[in-house]
Amino acid sequence: MPRVVNLTVTGADRTGVVARFTSFLFERGANIEALEERVRRGEFHMLVQASFAKVDEKALRRDLAAVGKELGMAVRVQVHDPKAKRKVALLVTKEPHAMEAVMDAVAKERLAMEPVLVLSNRKDLAPLAARHALPFHHVPWTKPDVGEARALKVLEKAEVDLLALARFMRILSPAFVWRYPNQIVNVHPSLLPAFPGASAYRQAWEHGVRVAGATAHFVTPDLDQGPILAQRAFPVLRGESVDEIKRKGQQAESEALVEALAMVLKEDLDVHWGRVW
Repeated sequence: MPRVVNLTVTGADRTGVVARFTSFLFERGANIEALEERVRRGEFHMLVQASFAKVDEKALRRDLAAVGKELGMAVRVQVHDPKAKRKVALLVTKEPHAMEAVMDAVAKERLAMEPVLVLSNRKDLAPLAARHALPFHHVPWTKPDVGEARALKVLEKAEVDLLALARFMRILSPAFVWRYPNQIVNVHPSLLPAFPGASAYRQAWEHGVRVAGATAHFVTPDLDQGPILAQRAFPVLRGESVDEIKRKGQQAESEALVEALAMVLKEDLDVHWGRVW
């Protein structure tokens, strides 16, 4: 069975990068199935999906790293075995409901994935991770660049395929997001595109909405604007407080995140023109 390789290349923009990597893959017998590249504020990003009838994974990683070093680019290689479950990291802060819903869905075999670690900018949910026998990594985020660098080392060492942001209350930089294109799923407490950013339930309450909800979406460099995967809505009754809206919203968040992960794990969707198909 062919092995699928996902190659992510990031770094300062320069000429010849696309040609160099695609030529490298062609020379080694790869069939390039998808290629996406973009430049934003001088930063280059490219995602290549290629299949090999046969591949020496160790040699491929070594040689691609050498090409990256030659061009001054960061290179991330994922070799996907279609028979294996995808390795998932749960990123959390302090609210447990979304993580609990994901782990319950895994236990009930509603999500065919392998949770491999929990990463958090706080220590609140360390006991919850221990209860599920998952390694817990506390990475302070007081300096975002330092926090992201530490987080990337943890994720790359664990060879994570997918990131589930289960109420992770930190903004990821474009450089971080570009390393995991369409591989980071976030849940936001509003019916996007309404009420992006912080305090979404309070925003909904202040605007007097009659219907609120939650949205699970792919993370992109633009805050809360990634392609939408799943949404859950609920009525807001007259006179309800922000806390009451939040209580309903947490249930909606859990359901939307689990549904979105199930969609991504089935691998029968496409993302283009900012939409999930």
